[in-house]
Amino acid sequence: MLKRCAAALLLASALVPVAPSLAQAPTPAPAATAAPTTPPKLIVAISVDQFSADLFSEYRQYYTGGLQRLTSQGAVFPRGYQSHAATETCPGHSTILTGSRPSRTGIIANNWFDLNAKREDKSIYCAEDENQPGTNSDKYEASPLHLKVPTLGGRMKIANPATRVVSVAGKDRAAIMMGGPTADQAWWLGGPQGYVSYKGVATPPLVAKVNAVMAQRLAQPNPGFELPAQCVSKDFAVKAGNRTVGTGRFAREAGDYKGFRISPEQDAMTLAFAAAAIESMQLGKQAQTDIISIGLSATDYVGHTYGTEGTESCIQVDRLDRELGAFFDRLDKDGIDYVVVLTADHGGHDLPERHQLNAMPMEQRVDMALTPKALSKAVADKVGLTGKKVIWGDGPAGDLYFDKGLTAAQRAKVEAETLRLLRAHPQVQVVFSKAEIAATPSPSGPPESWSLLQEARASFDAERSGDLLLLLKPRVMSIPEQAVMGAVATHGSPWDTDRRVPILFWRKGMQHFEQPLGVETVDILPSLAALIGLPVPKDQIDGRCLDLIAGEGDSCAGK
Repeated sequence: MLKRCAAALLLASALVPVAPSLAQAPTPAPAATAAPTTPPKLIVAISVDQFSADLFSEYRQYYTGGLQRLTSQGAVFPRGYQSHAATETCPGHSTILTGSRPSRTGIIANNWFDLNAKREDKSIYCAEDENQPGTNSDKYEASPLHLKVPTLGGRMKIANPATRVVSVAGKDRAAIMMGGPTADQAWWLGGPQGYVSYKGVATPPLVAKVNAVMAQRLAQPNPGFELPAQCVSKDFAVKAGNRTVGTGRFAREAGDYKGFRISPEQDAMTLAFAAAAIESMQLGKQAQTDIISIGLSATDYVGHTYGTEGTESCIQVDRLDRELGAFFDRLDKDGIDYVVVLTADHGGHDLPERHQLNAMPMEQRVDMALTPKALSKAVADKVGLTGKKVIWGDGPAGDLYFDKGLTAAQRAKVEAETLRLLRAHPQVQVVFSKAEIAATPSPSGPPESWSLLQEARASFDAERSGDLLLLLKPRVMSIPEQAVMGAVATHGSPWDTDRRVPILFWRKGMQHFEQPLGVETVDILPSLAALIGLPVPKDQIDGRCLDLIAGEGDSCAGK
């Protein structure tokens, strides 16, 4: 348990005038030493939400902090893959520390539909328990119930119950999917009140202190961040609907929680929380290996709100690099023998309007006719079921479900008309039936060579997946143009912009190398398990162990 409060909250104690920051001046990484031969005492697993391989490589030459350490001294896999088709937050996080694709984890999307559910909208959130009384899809009770497989931390606790498993994140689904059901502590940002956990979990002193410091930060205005030199060329306005983006600095008024959440301030606070938890619980200081997973969510919020190629995203990556550097410096000073893995739950795609200004005139937003509501109405009208909801879905791409109230004859007509409309639409790449996907073997081989059907199979769960899977063509943003825009950009497609993510490993003394060929995020669990001598049956996971020793030697040998 988080029994005592770390003095002054470690890295977040100084209330700097611009924003809550772990980072001041970057500290050089520890000098190279002999490669370690014993298991690390602490595993630090970091997911940077929506940190695509494209975003990682675009700014790589400018890294001076934590990302510079990982890329210059660690094992670098710049072509990692969230290999499945449903490149969303929950499925992606479910792969990172389970070694399993969504077809095995059961986490096929952020939300899916259970047409037998008692709730009216039939929508199920990936990290909830919909069986709890009084809950609905808007007011849910967070739970790991839907995750079908154990996490690395869960396996470690089975092997050695003394293992401590901690998970902190900006989003509940990140903390829950990486921490798993047996985590000792799981905390996520729940709103202006700060970090929260499962219903009924008491707030320990450390978390209360973290939340008090966050309240102090939030009460102060943020005049914004300076624009790094590498961001100057990004500084031009782009209009999307009623929104204008591309020139922001994250200035906010005092008390503006939304501005805090969609900014580097959020990640700084989460890293400060993680550092405080490590010190308070003395993680990595006992005989066994402990694990902490950290979900940094701000890059995703920034990507959705402003896109990935403006000043906002550029500043976010710069601050992320600095904050990670200060976080690693803190662990170094504590003398902890730790190993880091950093990756992302999915990639991302910039808004079409900026792409159109930058040599990509073919970029477009999805047709409103492909939204589930419009599609259902069009199909119902065509087959003589006007006024009846015949199709359920979460957006203009992904799983579609036929209403359970249809007779067999009605369903056949609805399916035929749906397929006809979708396959004739110029923005639709392909529509797969549930039977087609189910009949496809689980994919193997290099993830960069998979077909769309294989990607779909990696996201498929027979109980939870829809009757049809709709995949849009590349360069079609699945957010339609509207008079009042919310998010301007997103992910979720089966294309490499959303599938490719960096996978970086670092431990003091390891020899740097870079492997440009494709690997998967499901390879992370067996690779870390090998470092700590934890056996994992190959038939229980989808990933393979990556040898993290450069040249001669094999970190996977005999493991």
